[in-house]
Amino acid sequence: MTRRAHRVVVTATGLVTPFGDDVKAFRQALFEGRSGVGPVTRFDASGFVTRIAAEVPLATCALEPVEIKTAFAIRAAETTMTAGQSNGTRPGGDTPWAGMVSLGVGLELFSMDDLVASRREGFALPTSGLERYSFMQTAADLPAQRIAHRYDCRLPYDVHVSACAAGTDAIGAAFRAVRSGCARYALCGGTDSMINPLGFAGFCTLDAMSRRNDEPAKASRPFDRRRDGFVLGEGAGVLLLERLEDALARGATVLAEVLGYGNSLDAHAITEPHPQGKGALAAMERALRDAELTPDAIDAVNAHGTSTPKNDPAESAALETLLGERASRVPVVSTKSMIGHLISAAGAVEAIAAIECMNAGVLHPTINLDDPDPACRLDYVANHKREVEQRVVLSCSYGFGGMNAAIVLGHPSRVERPS
Repeated sequence: MTRRAHRVVVTATGLVTPFGDDVKAFRQALFEGRSGVGPVTRFDASGFVTRIAAEVPLATCALEPVEIKTAFAIRAAETTMTAGQSNGTRPGGDTPWAGMVSLGVGLELFSMDDLVASRREGFALPTSGLERYSFMQTAADLPAQRIAHRYDCRLPYDVHVSACAAGTDAIGAAFRAVRSGCARYALCGGTDSMINPLGFAGFCTLDAMSRRNDEPAKASRPFDRRRDGFVLGEGAGVLLLERLEDALARGATVLAEVLGYGNSLDAHAITEPHPQGKGALAAMERALRDAELTPDAIDAVNAHGTSTPKNDPAESAALETLLGERASRVPVVSTKSMIGHLISAAGAVEAIAAIECMNAGVLHPTINLDDPDPACRLDYVANHKREVEQRVVLSCSYGFGGMNAAIVLGHPSRVERPS
């Protein structure tokens, strides 16, 4: 285990979700138990067995006219840096080579039809300025490159392509870099959008998405007996991580402390988890060991909670094993019940949701949980928010290919401040 040279804190967050690009509005929507799912409008989905998704309302977000995943990432990073510099100081100060970017991004490439469709929506490759070189970057590389250039993050950026675990892996890698002293601060998180014909065709081929087209708001129903697949979402989440001493020195607001990170590989199957959740369990155990905590410290869990037939029981089994006799008393929530599955952005946006819940002392509900699956035996905070004091929260992400990642977050009250 790597000994910590520096404590690492979150001092700002930004996001783009089906509820827009404002963190406070996002939190309010979650607490109200609203659904961001509706009929697909981005393209003609009439030929697909699934015709619903959790789309970002493009008209209400201040997005730049570039490829859509990149636009989401830039907007989330912009919001984060604006919040992070609200007191007039910049993370890292004037020290060169202080900052890095660590971003989870999907692997999906564009077809010509997608490029034509994106141009109609106003998202097209630019023909002037630095951005005209965009064609030289891969689809995964571009968002991190753009953010690094914009905010003068001169340390080599990390790009994570571990599917649905990518956003959490990106946070974990940034945490390790700042903790070890390799970076003084990091912009980290994830971005993704697969709401296009290519993305839909792939997931429909896998029979992975819900077909509850006539009731879109009720389609994402994690841990419910009547779930029939996940709902595809899109968006981005970016967190600003800093060394604790730097954050305190510049008077930054501490939103949370990152206490530990762990990951693993199931090596079981490409599209389904190990039935007993062994990989998920290993990632959570490693995150707690990294944080030098036991499972008894966990006050709540933001679960992966996809609403798929195989993920939910496997994840529940892993949590039961981890939590032991406390399993029935530790509340577990699924943000995906409201915003769908943001794939490579999921872990980052859900970490932000966990931080917002922790600081409010409230857990958002897992909506549409009307008939719990007997194989899912935990307390999932069904349908209504709940006041819960949370000093330590576990946030988990499990991806296609068997990738698993978990981070441990601590309440800012745990941070000792100079008198």
